[in-house]
Amino acid sequence: MTTKKRLELSVIFGIIFSLLLSFSSFEASCNNVRKNVLRLHILANSDSSVDQNLKLIVRDGVLEYSEDLFYNTSSREEALKNARGSLKDIQNLANKIIKENGYNYTATAEVTNCYFNTRVYDGFTLPAGYYDAVRIKIGKAEGKNWWCVMFPKVCLSAAGDIGESLTSSSEEVVKNPQKYEVKFKTVEWYYCIREKINSWF
Repeated sequence: MTTKKRLELSVIFGIIFSLLLSFSSFEASCNNVRKNVLRLHILANSDSSVDQNLKLIVRDGVLEYSEDLFYNTSSREEALKNARGSLKDIQNLANKIIKENGYNYTATAEVTNCYFNTRVYDGFTLPAGYYDAVRIKIGKAEGKNWWCVMFPKVCLSAAGDIGESLTSSSEEVVKNPQKYEVKFKTVEWYYCIREKINSWF
């Protein structure tokens, strides 16, 4: 191999290594976000206007109930414990609201760890990946979903600051997404490829 070829390969491997190192650091910050957030995920029965409206009515009721549920909650672990202990109440509340609005759908509630794409919210962006979430399925759960952050209390009326539970590097990532657009997309590609590979086995 000629000296020129060796130099070219060294430059290429150097670039690849730098990119991997940069991604690794960014992914670590993203992972800190995932480990400190509890999301709310509500799936409507269908995409019809009445079902989408019902989804929002259920959302409002669950968020009002959650004000007390997460009052003075200081960690995601505590939030998860409260959510798991109140799942039956959340599910009963959703079904009560559905019935009061004249529908015969059945709602189910669960705490699960599920995949979310990169999501933009007012003032911050959450990277793609797997998050713990309180998920409410209405009826067939085939309609567009609604999501927010239950902990920190971002989507409650006494909204908290998502940065309160994050490291400084993670807070920088979620609050200044315009600086990391390419890396956010890279994370999505990474998880997309990983899901494809997992589906083969």
